Amino acid sequence: MFWHIFLLVSGVKLLFIPAYRSTDFEVHRNWLAITHSLPLSRWYYEKTSEWTLDYPPFFAYFEWLLSQVAKSFDPRMLDVKNLNYASEQTIVFQRFSVIVTDVIYALGVRRCLRALSAGSVNPTRSLLIGGALLLGNAGLLMVDHIHFQYNGFLFGVLLLSIGALMENRPLQSALLFAVLLNLKHIFMYVAPVYVVYLLRFYCLRDFTVGRAAVKLIKLATIVLGVCLLSFGPFYEHIPQVLSRLFPFKRGLTHAYWAPNFWALYNTADKALAVALGKVTKASSTGGLVQTFDHTVLPSITPGVTFALTGLAMVPVLLKLCTLKPTTSSVSLGRSFVRAIVLCGCTSFLFGWHVHEKAILTVLIPLSLLAIANQHDARWAVFLGIVAHYSLFPLLFKPELTLVKICLHALYTAVSVLLLKLIHRATFFRTVEFLYLAGFPVLCVYENIVHDAIGLRERLPFLPLLLTSVYCAVGVLYFWVSYQVSFLTTNEGEMSTEKKKTK
Repeated sequence: MFWHIFLLVSGVKLLFIPAYRSTDFEVHRNWLAITHSLPLSRWYYEKTSEWTLDYPPFFAYFEWLLSQVAKSFDPRMLDVKNLNYASEQTIVFQRFSVIVTDVIYALGVRRCLRALSAGSVNPTRSLLIGGALLLGNAGLLMVDHIHFQYNGFLFGVLLLSIGALMENRPLQSALLFAVLLNLKHIFMYVAPVYVVYLLRFYCLRDFTVGRAAVKLIKLATIVLGVCLLSFGPFYEHIPQVLSRLFPFKRGLTHAYWAPNFWALYNTADKALAVALGKVTKASSTGGLVQTFDHTVLPSITPGVTFALTGLAMVPVLLKLCTLKPTTSSVSLGRSFVRAIVLCGCTSFLFGWHVHEKAILTVLIPLSLLAIANQHDARWAVFLGIVAHYSLFPLLFKPELTLVKICLHALYTAVSVLLLKLIHRATFFRTVEFLYLAGFPVLCVYENIVHDAIGLRERLPFLPLLLTSVYCAVGVLYFWVSYQVSFLTTNEGEMSTEKKKTK
């Protein structure tokens, strides 16, 4: 039945082949062309298009592999100078490449759910319900199969790594995670969790100096070996590659402010500037390359965001480190995933130039836990509502308004119904219920009222601002609440709450 669900969801994805495509479609077409048409030494120098190659080498190799198939569909898509090329064959190939590589995501989901449901009363039901929630995730449908990206493939590698750790295969887990970092370096956000967990529960378990040294050497060999395979062919061009991977000249926030702490900070700065009658110095967004100085509040540098992110992660990492090695492997695995959720959310809230799509780095692992624990299920539904709404601005075409609303509403309804089959309980406190009830009101304002009262010309970016700020409040509330629960519960296992819920 799990694979039947996968095929059903894949059928839904086929319906989006002719849908709107973002500039990311051209980004990946250009990367196909770069890796196919140019020698490896020029991949990270090529700049005919503004969409230069800025992912790690393993993803470049992945694009090269795809290009070997792409030439059979339409070789003209592999011409570097053929900018914004989108023939029917090109569209079909690129859309299908995302759908097919989602098999990796399905394998990762299946592996994790099997590990998490080990010992449960009805593991088959848990696998099917968890599979439906994760394979049919509305965020991945919007971001990968309408907007266009390969997040499902990347999350598949992450979940395969998590599953290996839960199966007590730490070296395999480290290998897969090292591969993931060399596919997309945004997953560095959760690398500290891996470092702490592997040191504490692999290297230092049954501790003797000799054993610990041997295990540490094994881990280092795996990680360095993967990095050598990835970056080795570019050894003469490492500074150029790194300059593409870490473009710090980009602004604090993206063109559409991700719903994080800096969205609230930017809004406060603009509000204070208006109240004090000061003229704002520049836009606080950055698309390709742009820096920004705040008008009233102190300007933020990359160093500040790194320091704040690191400090905010410390309590979670310390909690993970203090768990007892004698704790069951399933319980340790759940605590590990919770730490990934919290460190991913910390990076999303306080990181530099965060994209709104990065919220999936929090939501996907959290959804894994929903099948086994009511507390996790409650937060998975809450954050799912917030996160999926925060992705709406990516699908800004009027013809997609009904599509994204229906995807969101249907996924939310199915999530609640399926999770209630497992936990048979209500989820939300009154304040959370009232906050979530604000989303339909916000949606109506942004899509109907804003234009009806004549603010489209005067305040065209107000709907985006409202979405960022309102969703940021929800993400921040989740982060604080979930972190408090994780830090204060015994062995990181969250108990079911008995407070009044809706």
